[in-house]
Amino acid sequence: MGVNTDTIWNLLEEVTDPEIPVLTVADLGIIRDIRLHKDGLLEVVITPTYSGCPAMNTIEVNIRAVLQEKGYDKVRVTTVLHPAWTTDWITERGRQRLKAYGIAPPVKGTVDKNALFQNPPAVECPQCGSTNTEMASQFGSTACKALYRCLDCKEPFDYFKCH
Repeated sequence: MGVNTDTIWNLLEEVTDPEIPVLTVADLGIIRDIRLHKDGLLEVVITPTYSGCPAMNTIEVNIRAVLQEKGYDKVRVTTVLHPAWTTDWITERGRQRLKAYGIAPPVKGTVDKNALFQNPPAVECPQCGSTNTEMASQFGSTACKALYRCLDCKEPFDYFKCH
């Protein structure tokens, strides 16, 4: 079977994040490369959102399953840690999907780990659009999210942390 990297990218659109099912691995920007080897091996290179992310094993299995289901028998998924993943790699479509799902997308140009030394980012409430929000907890429903609340509509929401 002839292998075309555009076809592979399209197939990977079927693989969703098990923790945030409205996002694909392409939306998250964790697919770093698709390599076609001379021996027929198809290699997909991924970078985890953070070191130790529990979803990465499931994502790897799902990538392999989708590709093998479509007839690509020789598949290898390789994890690379450098360069480290950043929320800047989330696509605009991914950011829109997060917001529509009720999770505030990461604020561009901020790095959460500096929150102790600078003003926190103005996080927009995905329910009403207000930036009159505050962090309730650095830890949300998963390790990559923080819990915020809107001071206008009073709704709690997850915020996808920047890094």
